[in-house]
Amino acid sequence: MLRKQTTDWIFNFIGKPVLVGLFTAFMLMLVFPEFRNQPGAEIAAEDSGQDAQPGHWSGPVSYSAAVSRAAPSVVNIYTRKVARAASHPLLNDPFFRRLYNLQQQRMQSSLGSGVIMQDDGFVVTNFHVVDDVDEILMLLYDGREVPATVVGTDPDTDLAVLKIEATGLQPISVGEPAQAKIGDVVLAIGNPYGVGQTVTQGIVSATGRNGLGLNTFENFIQTDADINPGNSGGALVDAYGNLLGINTAKINRNGSAGISFAIPADAVEKVLKDIIQYGRVVRGWLGMEALPLTPQFAKQLNLRITSGLLVQSIVNGGPAYSANIRPGDIVVSINGISVTDRHSSISQIAEVMPGKPIQLGILRSGQTFEVTAVAGSRPSIPQ
Repeated sequence: MLRKQTTDWIFNFIGKPVLVGLFTAFMLMLVFPEFRNQPGAEIAAEDSGQDAQPGHWSGPVSYSAAVSRAAPSVVNIYTRKVARAASHPLLNDPFFRRLYNLQQQRMQSSLGSGVIMQDDGFVVTNFHVVDDVDEILMLLYDGREVPATVVGTDPDTDLAVLKIEATGLQPISVGEPAQAKIGDVVLAIGNPYGVGQTVTQGIVSATGRNGLGLNTFENFIQTDADINPGNSGGALVDAYGNLLGINTAKINRNGSAGISFAIPADAVEKVLKDIIQYGRVVRGWLGMEALPLTPQFAKQLNLRITSGLLVQSIVNGGPAYSANIRPGDIVVSINGISVTDRHSSISQIAEVMPGKPIQLGILRSGQTFEVTAVAGSRPSIPQ
């Protein structure tokens, strides 16, 4: 009897409050799911040094793991150019030149950023960062300063490949820009205004941007992460520290903010591979000039189609000339893909290796037919 009374006392004064507390906690977790998260576990996972991968993350409160992974691969670039002062006509006379010795020179300095792509010292940056400079110096993440040389450039994409001689380099992990979605978190890493390596955060605002008149080949990732002078050539990475693109430009107009662009990493890898292997970027070429066919233009020409490329001129002896394409023809498809805009079509042709066939759908005098052209090698633009 005494044991039963003791048991009842324990249940009434201890068991009931515990049960009520557990039930209350259970209901709170149902109503407020965020209570189920364990911030401490997330922080511990980041501090453990494990690679940040999509399968391990479910919305971090910090992107320090991504920065720690990518930042050592981003370098600061300093360039110098010798600018000679204008000569006075009197200096053409040997007497005055010897008397005054006024041969003047001054150094112009500039800055930018770059990304280590391979551990043997290949670095990618923007072409405009190293265009027509006399000296290039890189500041590595660990504080070392090393000279750099230009291996090759590609003004068509505003990219350049540099080489440095250094050990212990950490190449960046390359992501999949084709899988990037609008709204994904991105980080821009670079050297804005020469203040030192800086990280800014934003989202992917758009993909596949073209027609901006910045480069010949445009397929930009647009972001609202701040990209300022000095950020050019730096890295745009995803929330896991993988390279999505090379920061290259921003809209710089009165009142504009948060409109910046990066060259996708897959295009960067193509440029890097070609320059290392061939000394230049190899692209397909047809040798013709064409204008986009707009619906208004099609209506004026009484055409039944509303999109395509209207051929204006043909290069004598070029691939289009050999395929019997004529001015006035309308290209309606390339390798079975309908032509929707000029920039996408130019990029599609450029992706074909020289010597490979290209199937073109042609509309001429109301008749549609197909021709096969053999891609030539796209001439390099003057630098």
